[in-house]
Amino acid sequence: MIALILILGLVSFLIACPATWVVLRLSHRAGAFDSAPIEGQVKAQSRRIPNTGGIAIALGVLVPMLVAAIGFSILDADALPGFLDPVREYLPGLRSMLPLGWTLIACVLGLHVLGLIDDRRPMGPMGKLVIMLVPGLIFATLFDTRLMTLFDGYVGGTWLSVIVTVLWFTAIINAMNFIDNMDGLSGGIALIAGTMLLIATLLNEQWFVAAVCALLVGSVLGFLVFNFPPAKVFMGDGGSLIIGLLLAFLTVRTTYTPLDESAGGWYAVLMPIVILAVPLYDFVTVTLIRISQGKSPFVGDMQHFSHRIRDRGLGARSTILVIYALTLATGISGLLMTRAAPWQALVLGVQVLALLAAIALFEYRSPIDRGEIDDG
Repeated sequence: MIALILILGLVSFLIACPATWVVLRLSHRAGAFDSAPIEGQVKAQSRRIPNTGGIAIALGVLVPMLVAAIGFSILDADALPGFLDPVREYLPGLRSMLPLGWTLIACVLGLHVLGLIDDRRPMGPMGKLVIMLVPGLIFATLFDTRLMTLFDGYVGGTWLSVIVTVLWFTAIINAMNFIDNMDGLSGGIALIAGTMLLIATLLNEQWFVAAVCALLVGSVLGFLVFNFPPAKVFMGDGGSLIIGLLLAFLTVRTTYTPLDESAGGWYAVLMPIVILAVPLYDFVTVTLIRISQGKSPFVGDMQHFSHRIRDRGLGARSTILVIYALTLATGISGLLMTRAAPWQALVLGVQVLALLAAIALFEYRSPIDRGEIDDG
């Protein structure tokens, strides 16, 4: 099964990479370039770069999912081709996941369409926010895909875990949308976080969740071929919203304790927060900065974590490589937390908090250089 899931990642890459090239060419012909800022929004100097790359990411994820969902619906175990022999014993379990799979496909497609519309004609933030609440609510109430279920017995029902799950989905969707503010940034973070989750799900033999992880990783990698700075295409909201949705879904569905229960404890549920610590840091800090300035937290500007690092003297590539490294560091800590003894988990938690505190102190104490900055 591991080999088949890794092949799925390769398939999604082979779909997304050429699809990005095709979308790039067609978008230039159609003039589908990055949109002008809405009222009150501050954006980087406009470049004639299409913001339609999210279409390729969506294709890389949705095409294999659709093929698999249809195939598992109609194929008999005895009719599977030889190379799918490892799937036979898991076919009943995979079929039981079909309602969840079809719902995930619908939610990804819905947010993708929302993003495409917003990329062409920017919408108001409140309307988008209301729509972003829907996937978390659907998964939490209809499929028991919830966080913090251990508190259900103490609060007299599932209402608390439902609220937490809806807020988590909305926060991660927005965090990945917020951090899509520099060439290669959101895609690279998604690639690293998705890889950490893929390793965790493969180790715990969560084949459905691992398959979705592999599709996300392969699709984003195919897109990054054309998005790493200097970018030839942007993912736009059509890409960042579905990346956020998939990461939120995957973090909630992943089992964080080992199969043999030889290690790990309640603290393993903190894994998604640790893995996504960097985009969450950006989301929280830029929101606080905007609120402190009397601005709407949902109207974009140039005060994101990446901008603040770049304004302190780093070039564009150096900035995203630093953020990649920070994400990898927190991602590895999150992965190890699932198999850590209590004292080890404490050390990992202190390590991540110290890393974030060091970043915050650096930002607070270091001067901002708004002079000429190269792209190196």
